[in-house]
Amino acid sequence: MTDSATTLPHVFDATAANFEADVIRASVDTPVLVDFWATWCGPCKTLGPILEKLAADYGGAFRLAKVDVDQEQQLAAAFQIRSVPTVMLVKGGQLVDGFPGALPEGELRQFLAGHDIHPLEGSADDAEAEPTPPADPHEEVLRLRKLAEAEPDKAEHKLDLALALLATGAAPEAEQLLDGLPANLSTDDRAVKARARLGFASLLKDAPPREVLQAAIASNPDDLKARHLLGVHELVSGDAESGLQQFIEMLRRDRQYENGLPRTTLIDAFRILDDEDLVSKYRRQMSALLLS
Repeated sequence: MTDSATTLPHVFDATAANFEADVIRASVDTPVLVDFWATWCGPCKTLGPILEKLAADYGGAFRLAKVDVDQEQQLAAAFQIRSVPTVMLVKGGQLVDGFPGALPEGELRQFLAGHDIHPLEGSADDAEAEPTPPADPHEEVLRLRKLAEAEPDKAEHKLDLALALLATGAAPEAEQLLDGLPANLSTDDRAVKARARLGFASLLKDAPPREVLQAAIASNPDDLKARHLLGVHELVSGDAESGLQQFIEMLRRDRQYENGLPRTTLIDAFRILDDEDLVSKYRRQMSALLLS
C-alpha cells in the first residue's frame, strides 16, 4: 500500500471535508470504491495494492477513495465500520454495496462486474481478457498434455492442464499437478479457483446422501452441518443457486459457526462460479448480513 494515494491515477485520499463532493456527488458520474483501512492492519496491506492496481487497470471506470480510519474517525463512525479492511461502493450518489475483509483480485473483478463496472476501452485490462474455453475439454486435455511434454520447463502448461483435467472430472491428477506448481503460480487466481473446487469435492467423500441431509434439516432447521453438506452436494452437482441458498441460510442463522465457516464457504463458492450475475446476487446478500 502506498503512503499517499494522491500519486496514483484514479486514487485519492478521502476525508470528512471532501467526502461529500469527491465521493457522494462525484459518484453520480463515476462509481467510487471506498477503502477503509489502517496502517496497523495486515490484511489492508494485501488488499490496498490490489485495489490500486485495479483502479489503474480499469482506466477510470471507477475511482478509489482511501480512508485511514485512525485519521478519519468521523467517517468510520458514520459508515459503522467495525473492522478493517472494509470496502464500500458508492454509485449514483448512494451506497449500493460493500464487503468486509480482503478479497483476491479475481473476486474483486467479479464484484465490480456485478455492478456493471468494466475496464474502459483502451485500458490496460483489455489485453488481459481470458480466452474462450474450448468446446470439448477432453480434446483440450490431450492438447495440453502434448504441450506440457514438449515444454516441461513451463509450469504454466501444468496449470492449464490441471484446469482442463478438473473440467473432465479427473480431480486426483489435477490435484497432483497443482501440488507441483511453483509458488508464483500456486497463488494465481485460476489455481486458487481450482483448489476451491477440489476442496468442495473432497467434503463429499464420506458425506450422507442428499436425501438424508434434507430430512435432517427438515427435522432441525438449525442443523448447520447438514446445511453445509447439502449446499456442497447441490454446488458440485451443478445446482449452484440451491447450494448458495444453503450457505446464506447458514450465515443468517449463525455467522460464527465453526469459526466463520458460512462466510468462508460462500467466498470459496464464489471462486468456482462463472455466473457473474448469480455471484453478485449472493455477494450482496452476504454483505448485507455481515454489515447488519
